Amino acid sequence: MDKSMMKGIAVGGLAMVVLGASGVTGYQALTQPEVAEVVAVKEVMKTVSTPREVCETVAVQRTAPVKDQNRIAGTVVGGLAGGLLGSAVGNGTGKTVATVVGAAAGGYAGNQVQKNMQQKDVVTTNEQRCKTVQDKSQKVVGYDVTYRLDGKDGTVRTSFKPGDTLPVKDGQVVTTPPAADARS
Repeated sequence: MDKSMMKGIAVGGLAMVVLGASGVTGYQALTQPEVAEVVAVKEVMKTVSTPREVCETVAVQRTAPVKDQNRIAGTVVGGLAGGLLGSAVGNGTGKTVATVVGAAAGGYAGNQVQKNMQQKDVVTTNEQRCKTVQDKSQKVVGYDVTYRLDGKDGTVRTSFKPGDTLPVKDGQVVTTPPAADARS
């Protein structure tokens, strides 16, 4: 055998190996499954807290504004009443002392009576009171999908609810959402 024949056999053999390998690869590509069977789907839930403002009108009582801070009216009226009562007691200088003591005691008593009346004098107004409350709800955030591919089970998480099958590309399950239907 000459050299050119040997080269031809070597090149031909190499070509056969390359063609054979590409044929096997092509066959494998043709025989790979295009979809995986969906066996089970479980919703993945998350608790969501949504703030909401709640307002209500409430009656509020406050001490009324005081018009006579020093309680002069109560002191004067009490002093006059005490002085009149004191003057009705005794004679002479005793009457004068009783009048002065009665006026002083009456003035103090009138002052205290006015003080009590002012503290009990209230004004009622309506006010709106608001507070923030949290409404809790459940939200689906994904799906845990159990699938069967080539007789083996696997699990993936998807952002969409799958149908009966999931697409397979290059032997891997595709978990991206399908394109929206153009007719919608």
